Amino acid sequence: MDQTRFDIGLQRRKATLGAEYVEKNLASADDFTMPFQKEMTAWCWGFGGGDDTINAKTRSMMNLTMIGALGKMAEWETHCRGALNNGVSKDEIRSIVHVIGIYCGVPQALECFRVARKVLTEANLI
Repeated sequence: MDQTRFDIGLQRRKATLGAEYVEKNLASADDFTMPFQKEMTAWCWGFGGGDDTINAKTRSMMNLTMIGALGKMAEWETHCRGALNNGVSKDEIRSIVHVIGIYCGVPQALECFRVARKVLTEANLI
């Protein structure tokens, strides 16, 4: 593992998903899952998200679109919260879901709206 990428990734991961969430994930990792946690933090957050070519808000919008398209709703919920932390608005989330509906189908858009409503309600935005 590249320690510099991990350090950058850990900082970016905490900034987006919240330090409490990230620390909880790392604390609950064991010998079986910790290698993945470390490499995923270094690779996804340190390498993939570790430069400033694409800003955090745009990156969050891209992530919501891709994760929504894949139908990974638990991750979509996590990244929906992170998107709010990165400045993505309720209206922008709605527009992202519209695109998901166009390219991935109405049932997937309905799932995204269901999860987004939960996250936005928790954030007192609806």
